[in-house]
Amino acid sequence: MSELIEGESTDPSEVRKAKRQRLIAAGQNPYGQAFAASSHAAELEGRYAGLADGEGTEDVVSLAGRVMAIRNQGKAIFMVLRDSTADIQVFVRANNHSEDEFGAIKDLDLGDWIGVTGTVLRTRRGQLSVLPGRVELLSKSLRPLPEKFHGLADKELRYRQRYVDLFVNPEVKEVFLKRFAIIAAIRRTAEELGYIEVETPMLHPIPGGATARPFTAYHNTLGRDFYLRVAPELHLKRLLVGGFERVFEINRCFRNEGMDQMHNPEFTTFEAYAAFSDLDGMKGLVRALIQKACLVATGSLQITYQGQAIDLSGDWQSQTMIELVSAAAGQEVSFNKTLTELKTLAKHYQILLQDSWGKGKLITELYEKLVEPRLVQPTFVTEHPLETSPLAKKKATDENVTERFELLIAGHEFANAFSELNDPVDQRERFAAQIAAKAAGDDEAMGYDEDYIRALEYGMPPAGGIGVGIDRLVMLLTDSASIRDVLLFPHMREENI
Repeated sequence: MSELIEGESTDPSEVRKAKRQRLIAAGQNPYGQAFAASSHAAELEGRYAGLADGEGTEDVVSLAGRVMAIRNQGKAIFMVLRDSTADIQVFVRANNHSEDEFGAIKDLDLGDWIGVTGTVLRTRRGQLSVLPGRVELLSKSLRPLPEKFHGLADKELRYRQRYVDLFVNPEVKEVFLKRFAIIAAIRRTAEELGYIEVETPMLHPIPGGATARPFTAYHNTLGRDFYLRVAPELHLKRLLVGGFERVFEINRCFRNEGMDQMHNPEFTTFEAYAAFSDLDGMKGLVRALIQKACLVATGSLQITYQGQAIDLSGDWQSQTMIELVSAAAGQEVSFNKTLTELKTLAKHYQILLQDSWGKGKLITELYEKLVEPRLVQPTFVTEHPLETSPLAKKKATDENVTERFELLIAGHEFANAFSELNDPVDQRERFAAQIAAKAAGDDEAMGYDEDYIRALEYGMPPAGGIGVGIDRLVMLLTDSASIRDVLLFPHMREENI
């Protein structure tokens, strides 16, 4: 059955299609039915760890998985079966099967899904194996693995064909298992701290909650544009108005912006709000979340990210933005400078300026250029300018800055938190400033959400709020260099198939 029939193509995909057709012609289904597996490979490795070399058992097990290697030695076939937990050898003896059965097993290809039922043994060479009495084809693979897919330096093919990447490169699957464990740990920790998980809309009539360029979607029934949410913030704070005290959402957000190692247009965040809290409360929350996630993912609070040793234990340092940027520039960089002086300094550091920028935006740009990449150990950067923080409370002793922090680790932002603005008059003025900025050409400025103002007019309690980038956190805790390494299906440029 495995011999090439005269006139058949030698193209591997065509050969596999011909095998599929022969199975159908013989009345066999190459895409079988459900298979009742009794065990997994990793479980058997643990259960039979003490089995001596050359020793067999009468224990009958059933496993299902994908064929990852085949070695035909005439009267014996050795296959590597990969299931969802590990690899295990399948040792097929010709004298255990009819001639047709053995021929069908010889006809299997790499990538085929099979089910095997047989006894457990350890070969003389020490390999734990299943000696099957029955091998069942569950799904015929028509496409051979891409050549040299394992360890491919150019990862674009692996990102596009993640379904291949996952079963060829087990370490990739481990990253995603850690990702899901990290998310579960964050959810569990938030619930233990009294936060309630909620769901808010993904389609917004007005883009808000963050300064970002939104994606637009047309709603046929309502006959108007909606926007994929850039952040859930304004809806979550409406819930505080309604009487919820502590809420969180693990959500998908969408920002119609560039793609690079740290950014994907579709991403996941954890966002939480606590009535009667403030920045100190948010510092405690984010430390608890990240430290618990780190322990789940790595077993330690001392990690290495891209060659940098990072200590996530204990309390984390806190410094103001103006302190940090002044130290980096070697001179005072503050609101005491004139606009012209700040622009001159920004030009000196080759920052491309926009006419609409005020002092606060210029200070922020200098901070991002001079300071952010240098902050390796976890640092709360506080007192962000009012101009770049339209949803945060003003600092009581300095109305130029706000009660806000960003958490920086390994030169990247991992969290953003506010003492939330709950003054509707002040919020109305901030929204108006955002509309003015949008009219001046800032396509990332927020829209004017009149209903949110109305909600604040009913009264929102003092509150702390925070957003944590889940994708970046997974990058940190799995030592992944690119956000694409921690997204199952990252956005890619169009492919010609």
